[in-house]
Amino acid sequence: MLSQWECFLKNLGEWHGSFTRLSAKGEETEDTPSIVTLEGRQDNQAVYQVVHYMPKDRPTRDVEVNYNSTSLNRSILFFEDGTFCQGSMQWSPYSQFGAEFGIIEGDRRLRMVELYNSSSSLEKVVLIREKLPNSQTPERPPLEVDNLVGEWQGKAITMYADLRNPDTFETHLTITKFSDRYIQQILSFGDRNITSTAKIEGNRLLFENSNLPIQILLLPDGASCNCPLETKLGHHFVLEMGWLLEPNRRKRIMRSFDDKGAWTSCTLVTETKIS
Repeated sequence: MLSQWECFLKNLGEWHGSFTRLSAKGEETEDTPSIVTLEGRQDNQAVYQVVHYMPKDRPTRDVEVNYNSTSLNRSILFFEDGTFCQGSMQWSPYSQFGAEFGIIEGDRRLRMVELYNSSSSLEKVVLIREKLPNSQTPERPPLEVDNLVGEWQGKAITMYADLRNPDTFETHLTITKFSDRYIQQILSFGDRNITSTAKIEGNRLLFENSNLPIQILLLPDGASCNCPLETKLGHHFVLEMGWLLEPNRRKRIMRSFDDKGAWTSCTLVTETKIS
């Protein structure tokens, strides 16, 4: 099993892309071209990162960060393919809160930031689409409801905030479209079955009958953002990013919090559409 540092090193490279800022309803408000360089140093025992922002109407700027193999932040977990999730370790009222997700697929990388304001409402989503300099892999089409409809078989691995041994398990997800207005999804894993219904509003799926109001945003490049519109004490909740890599293959990475707002785990699910 690879160490967390070795998994982090899967992200090395010069990633060309952009930071696309979206409102809580998925409307684009700003797009900033970027180059993110992660360079291994000291025989890959250290990593130097520079984020070069190139806004269209303002001067460029750089943000630099240094990492070393002995001091990775406890708020981040990496999977063996380089997928990662980092963010707040504790939600609390009247404070800002959020998480960042990243998935690597060949010479492309998709990242997403989901941010909540001090009123515990979803404030914005940042979609970050990146590729290595010589990539010929095209961007995927915007995600649509019909891409998700069907039966999905998945394999999941959960890594825990307290660094206990990971758990692996199988998942089964069935998504049915009843009309142009509603979908139903049935998720099964272990001995649990969860059924939910969402209203379709453009590129938004709204789950209004859950304990917390939840939405899924269907986004460019086959991406999806699944999170509560607001969070409250006393409710478990999950923040998630999904990426449809092929018509029948999808990955989802999620960050889970307990009913006291404490971060508990990250789960990576790799799904195949079987019907």
